[in-house]
Formats: sequence, structure tokens, C-alpha cells
Amino acid sequence: MRYMLLMCGDETAPELAPHPLGDDDSAEPCWMPWAREMQARGVLLVEGSQLQPSGTATTVRSSGGEVLVADGPFAETKEQILGYDVIECTDLDEAIYAASRHPVALAGGVVEVRPVLASV
Repeated sequence: MRYMLLMCGDETAPELAPHPLGDDDSAEPCWMPWAREMQARGVLLVEGSQLQPSGTATTVRSSGGEVLVADGPFAETKEQILGYDVIECTDLDEAIYAASRHPVALAGGVVEVRPVLASV
């Protein structure tokens, strides 16, 4: 079954900023050890990406045939969506384990786990 992991947190918190392991530019991204651990457990990382800061967001609403466009995120909150991963694993328990081991969760952020609706 596929699950989306939504990484949320304070995008200004330095501990939640993506960073390589090590001091040089050739160091691997901080999420690579997590990806290797999940692969060893049989959890498939289908896709994932970090998002640009919330200040780059555009919110679109449609009401009565009128399209309303606004700069910025939908809600003014301290926590924003930082990125996402889509994983494929056996069940919700495995998805929860994967979320609990994600670098964002380990750094104090929040990882929301949601099942992906099966395609029709």
C-alpha cells in the first residue's frame, strides 16, 4: 500500500533545514541513511522532494466562476509543509515506523502519514 508522508515544521528552524552529512559538498543528503534503512526493511521510496519556502506559494480558490489568486500559503501558521515522500510498504504500522525514523521527525518536526487512494 502507498502512503504519503507530509513533512511539517517551522521552516525557519535550522535543525529542520536539509543538510548534507559531513562538511564538504560531496557529502550525501541527510535523508540517505533513512532511505537505506527503509529499503533494507522492504519499504520502497516511490518519490519525494523538499518544497521551496512557503513564501513562494500561490493559493488558488475558485468561487462562483471567479478565480481568486493570492500570494503565500493558505494558512498563516508557524508550521508549514516542508516536503513529502511517497512510500510503498505492507501496512500502516510500517508507514508509522518509517515516519518515526525520518530525519524531519527526529529533528523535532511532524510527519503526517496518509494512505494514498488506489487509482481507479
